[in-house]
Amino acid sequence: MSMPPANPYGSPTVSTSDITYVGSQRRSRKLKRIEPISLGLMQGALFALMGLIPVILFVFMAIVSGVGGAMGGPGNPMSATLVGGVIGSILAPLIYGVMGFIGGFILALLYNFCASFLGGIEFEFEE
Repeated sequence: MSMPPANPYGSPTVSTSDITYVGSQRRSRKLKRIEPISLGLMQGALFALMGLIPVILFVFMAIVSGVGGAMGGPGNPMSATLVGGVIGSILAPLIYGVMGFIGGFILALLYNFCASFLGGIEFEFEE
């Protein structure tokens, strides 16, 4: 049985001129391009997860202000406050995610533009 190639797509991922070996332990590669949709999706997902942090605050404030408002007088402001907290809890991660996607997409486009002039970022890996 033969071993499958290291790169299943068959095309070289980095040209051989970009790889330098120092003592056969380190190699250097350049990041020349970032796929905008890929970075946008990743950053959008990360920002949506970070958007869950304010959800805890929204729910806590809704409960505290709802209980405090219910003691104040006639009517039931607690339900309105809880509904506002639930809406904020749903919208916060959604808005963070959308803004993260847009920001990541624009960042990748700007990186690709600058990398076309400057050559990209050089990374050094150790095996």
